[in-house]
Amino acid sequence: MAGGGAAAASALSSPWRALLQRALDANAHLRHSTYFQLATVGAGGRPANRTVVFRGFQEHSDKIQINTDARSNKIGEIRNCPFGEICWYFADSWEQFRISGSIDAIDGSSADPAKLQNREKAWFASSVRSRLQYLGPQPGVPIIDDEQVKDVHLDPSAVPVEAFCLLVLDPEMVDYLNLKSNQRLIFTRSHKDDGSVDWMAEKVSP
Repeated sequence: MAGGGAAAASALSSPWRALLQRALDANAHLRHSTYFQLATVGAGGRPANRTVVFRGFQEHSDKIQINTDARSNKIGEIRNCPFGEICWYFADSWEQFRISGSIDAIDGSSADPAKLQNREKAWFASSVRSRLQYLGPQPGVPIIDDEQVKDVHLDPSAVPVEAFCLLVLDPEMVDYLNLKSNQRLIFTRSHKDDGSVDWMAEKVSP
């Protein structure tokens, strides 16, 4: 895998992360390779699923970042049940990653300065066009006037707006399937006595 120094060390911090980075590199020419499905537990215990954009890993960790609207239904779902699962398929290399864990929804009301800083970094890492969507009407509500949607302006230097929320998924289990080699691996996270994290890998039948 290409890269060196701190970046390479970070990418190899867990065994599944190296596989995922390889898949990202191999499918980088496909625009949709950074899109995956995020499933949460909806109202009444029913599944809720949608396509979101990979916004990178949180610095110095394997936690996966996703930008979303704080007014969307998924926020209430996550507050009610913080567990979710990513399903990520790479079309060219025929690889699937199912990544499950707990999700932290970070909006402007967070009392943690470090989380607010990560939220601000994610905001400015997004394009201005992407940021504009958070100034529109609440997702899912009927549109009365199309002009209300069109007439939106944003100062590129402005801090995150109230509707901007950063989701951070902390992986606990990764189910990896390679359809070309017919190989399936399940990675499970455990905690050592000293508080550090360890990943166990098990080869299973596809």
